Amino acid sequence: VQLVESGGGLVQAGGSLRLSCAASGFTSDDYSIGWFRQVPGKEREEISISCISLSDGDTVYAPSVKGRFTISSDNTKSTVYLQMNKLKPEDTAVYACAARSGWCGGVFSSWGQGTQVTVSS
Repeated sequence: VQLVESGGGLVQAGGSLRLSCAASGFTSDDYSIGWFRQVPGKEREEISISCISLSDGDTVYAPSVKGRFTISSDNTKSTVYLQMNKLKPEDTAVYACAARSGWCGGVFSSWGQGTQVTVSS
């Protein structure tokens, strides 16, 4: 499975960004795609913020982003989006998508390179 993120950038607090995760190499649609963020200045620590099951569309969100971020996939299930609204400076991080077989819980086996999101105050 290959994953490529795009859509990061610099935005003012209160603004919006949409991240994309282009996925390929799946052998079935029983996969989940999660979005994680890697906190700057710390040893790499992936924090799960959202996940979607490609088989049934079920989603899950971390409390810190629920109500502000929306995860979705396109009809072909080859691209997963993360719409981020009402961004805060503390949302600044490298955002990476990852894939795993089955539901969202558990270890993610394939990772993208990440895209930087910077929110200025």
